[in-house]
Amino acid sequence: MAVRERSFRGTTFTMTRSSVRGLGIVLRRFGGPPVATRDYVLVHGIGVSSRYFQPLAVELARTGRVWLIDLPGYGSAPDPKRDVSIVDHSEVLFDAITEAGMENPVIVGHSMGCQVVSELAVRHPETSDSIVLLAPTIERGKRSVLTQAFRLGIDMLFEPPRANWVVLTDYVFRCGIPYYLRQLPHLLGDAIEERMPRLAARTLVVVGDRDRVVPRRWARELVSLAPNATLAVVEGPHVIMFTDPDAIARHVREVFE
Repeated sequence: MAVRERSFRGTTFTMTRSSVRGLGIVLRRFGGPPVATRDYVLVHGIGVSSRYFQPLAVELARTGRVWLIDLPGYGSAPDPKRDVSIVDHSEVLFDAITEAGMENPVIVGHSMGCQVVSELAVRHPETSDSIVLLAPTIERGKRSVLTQAFRLGIDMLFEPPRANWVVLTDYVFRCGIPYYLRQLPHLLGDAIEERMPRLAARTLVVVGDRDRVVPRRWARELVSLAPNATLAVVEGPHVIMFTDPDAIARHVREVFE
């Protein structure tokens, strides 16, 4: 298990490579203050990596320990050379949390990461009583490649240049188009709304006021389906961790700390 130390905006974090269920992953840990109130686990979406979570990680690390994961085949994690489903990703996430010794972390997913986190919350409710779904995909009735490609293309016009650079370089050079295309059917075929009524965890759903991928009506519908869910709207498009990390961290603390 290799461990490296890095820094982002003056905050030091460690990067660890490991293998879970025969699948390679990478964990980045932002240490937090001497007396940390909670652990936070941040789970990325399709094609990208944990890099785009770093602005939010810095904010959450002011009060807790923050763990960013590169799921199998994404970011710095190696290509698994086999099919990996939403369920597979959720089981890898469960094992990673367990092996790291985290107790009742706040688990945060973005986009496809919300599908992974909600699957984990249903399959292993003992893992956490608190989950956050940032821009949860995909809206019912809109699960086609053309619709999602169009929405993503429009959304990119509203994203900060730095966010677009991180996303595009992750898609093309780190995840790679072949693995992305293998993952796409899992994204499109998953119905997150079917899991929402079965969530035992308190759930915070957050959406951007200019998100062209996940409209607010869909976020409101998901909140209405969950037994104990709250909706928050922040400034920004789909990658709200770049545009409004302060507000997201504030909402998370208000609900869960």
